[in-house]
Order: sequence, then C-alpha cells, then structure tokens
Amino acid sequence: MTKFPMTVQGARALEDELKHLKTVMRPQITQAIAEARELGDLKENAEYHAAREQQGMVEARIRDIEGRLQNAQVIDVAALPRTGKVIFGVTVDIANVDTDETVTYQIVGDDEADIKQGKLSVSSPIARALVGKEEGDVVTVRTPSGVVEYEIVEVRHV
Repeated sequence: MTKFPMTVQGARALEDELKHLKTVMRPQITQAIAEARELGDLKENAEYHAAREQQGMVEARIRDIEGRLQNAQVIDVAALPRTGKVIFGVTVDIANVDTDETVTYQIVGDDEADIKQGKLSVSSPIARALVGKEEGDVVTVRTPSGVVEYEIVEVRHV
C-alpha cells in the first residue's frame, strides 16, 4: 500500500478532528435521533431525517480520516538533520528574482495544503521545483502566467 507524506502537525490535526467526531458529534447525533424518534411518525419527521443525514456525513468523515491516518507516513522535520536543502516539511523563504518579493511556504502533504496559510502541497509545481535544492539556489518554475525564477533565501526545520 502506498504511504502518503504528512507532517506531524497535519497528523495531529486529523487525530484531533477524529477525536471530536467520535466523542462529541456521535453522541450529539445519537441524542438528536432518539429525540426525533419520540416525536412520532418517522416517514414525515424532518428532524429524524436531518439527524440521520448528519450521522451519515459524520461516519463518512470518520472513515475518511481513519483511512488517511492509516496510509500516512508522518515525517517530523524537526528531527531531521539540517542540511540547508529543501525537503518535505521544511519552511522555506523564497524571493522572486524579478520583483524581490519574498514569500514563505511550508512544504506539506496534499491533504494539508492551504496556500492562504502558506502551506504548499509537495506535488505543486513550485514545491517540485524547490525540493532537493539548497539555500542560495535559483529555481525556475513554470506557472500558468509564464516562467518565474525564485531564489531560495532560507530553509528552516520548524
């Protein structure tokens, strides 16, 4: 079975969500179903159908999270030796060679990616261009708007 890389923080967030779903949401939905059953005829009981639908969504999410965690290869970048190379999990500062605009990204797994939070998927074009390179290297990235060159300013194991 193929393992997918995930940061420690990403795994922890999924485990926290799973715990919340199992310990908080499940009992709430079970209670809502029980209360809706007491109201009578289940065929025309909107509360019952809504609670059952919510139960289905929560159970599907629980299965999804359990599957992701089972197939995850959790990588603790803080425990890896600092070589100055861009690898999975590091936080990297890059500067656009043309505009001198500096941005910071953390290279994370596909499930954790959120560009608004500066979390870049390891399979994205920018991350693929950066992985394996070192501080001071200039990388060329093909983007939909054209070719952009970035200089790797700093690599941090956070």
